[in-house]
Amino acid sequence: MISSDSVELSLRNLSLDDSNCSGSDNEDSKILKWNLPLKDLYRLAFNFYKEKTGKAIHLSYEDNLKLVAFTQQAAHGPLDLTKAPPLGMFDVIGKDRRVAWQHLGTITKLQAMEGFIDLLDRLCPLFKPTVEAIKKDREEKVRQAQAEEARRREQLEKEKEKLVELKKIEDERNREEIQRRQLQDALNQQTYYQFKEYAEKQFPGNPEQQAVLIRQLQNEHYHQYMQQLQAQVASNYSQLRATGDNEMDSGNQLLGQTVSSKEVGQLEYKEQCESDDESGEYAVINPANMWTKPDVKLFKQEVTSGKGDGVIRVGHGDIITVRVPTHDGGSCLFWEFATDNYDIGFGVYFEWGKPVTTEVSVHVSESDEDDDTLEDDEALCADDLECGGQQQHKQYNTSSSSPMANTNPISIIVPIYRRECQTEVYAGSHNYPGEGTYLLKFDNSYSLWRSKTLYYKVFYTR
Repeated sequence: MISSDSVELSLRNLSLDDSNCSGSDNEDSKILKWNLPLKDLYRLAFNFYKEKTGKAIHLSYEDNLKLVAFTQQAAHGPLDLTKAPPLGMFDVIGKDRRVAWQHLGTITKLQAMEGFIDLLDRLCPLFKPTVEAIKKDREEKVRQAQAEEARRREQLEKEKEKLVELKKIEDERNREEIQRRQLQDALNQQTYYQFKEYAEKQFPGNPEQQAVLIRQLQNEHYHQYMQQLQAQVASNYSQLRATGDNEMDSGNQLLGQTVSSKEVGQLEYKEQCESDDESGEYAVINPANMWTKPDVKLFKQEVTSGKGDGVIRVGHGDIITVRVPTHDGGSCLFWEFATDNYDIGFGVYFEWGKPVTTEVSVHVSESDEDDDTLEDDEALCADDLECGGQQQHKQYNTSSSSPMANTNPISIIVPIYRRECQTEVYAGSHNYPGEGTYLLKFDNSYSLWRSKTLYYKVFYTR
């Protein structure tokens, strides 16, 4: 009697002949069983049977013979005794396997595969759940691979869009830089001879210093011109927008036209102030130097601790005027200021005439008092504080009704613009044009509700 253990041991030596059972027919791969290709399912069943026999499953001798017969039929087709190798006299198992194989008759390889799967499923209840688990695992791997591929494609698209956006930004910067250089070159050509004449007077016989001064004046002129241009564009924005994009471009081109030599002289440095004294004229008003500093907190601490001129509360709708007379021992005025939380308007004017005192004084006026000292300038900028004004050296007399009433002419050095002095310290300097009094204007007239805390310092140098 042959034991089932010896049969099971011999079954472990079985191998799946992929070259025979897989075939090359494309139609065979379309045959499905349990939603899996039949040949793939057969491989899973064969491996399960080979690995689990004697461990998780225990089959009878006859059942093992049937399963082995199906594997032989699936691998080699029907039994051909003429081609089968001879068996030994005592090879009982081999004879029984051939008999079981021969009983399968002429069924095809695919039918043998399906018969093996059905028989194994009937004999072993664990087989189908195992196949389902393997199938789910495969589907999950496929899903993860697809999700990873989708994420990779999405990342590539984002990187591509980012590169395109960076390219656009770079092109826009290059275009703006080209336009800036073209505009600055045009302005420099118009102002060169005027600035050269001025530099020759300041540094006679020193071409290097003259060139440095000319370059400084040209840079200051360009920045002031751009500030006025931006203010004009802002004031006309709504009208340009209503007329459409084409007219906006035309308006920008019109505003971007280079100024005439007369306008350059008015904007920068050359207009002279006439007076009633014996000389008949005042010195040329030079442009002021303006810059900013980042240490706002430190500056406020210095002013608060008494190292600066002081702290002023500028009420809503008010205008503060700090009057700083020229000093006999000085040649240049410096100023620095900052505010808490909000911006404030700032401008510098010069009142011609010998000061009656050397003391710095502060004058407060409300917006409805209509600061008569700057009557003509306010008429020019009545609707928009930020419009600045293009005649920077215009002269006019003050009204006798003003608290600071006098008959001395006043020149505009720095037009009033709103300054973001809550984020950085605004500073500047100006060389004395002659004897007179500087008027530092801190304008909060545009604010209907907010008062501003102003920190300021003024001093002179020799």
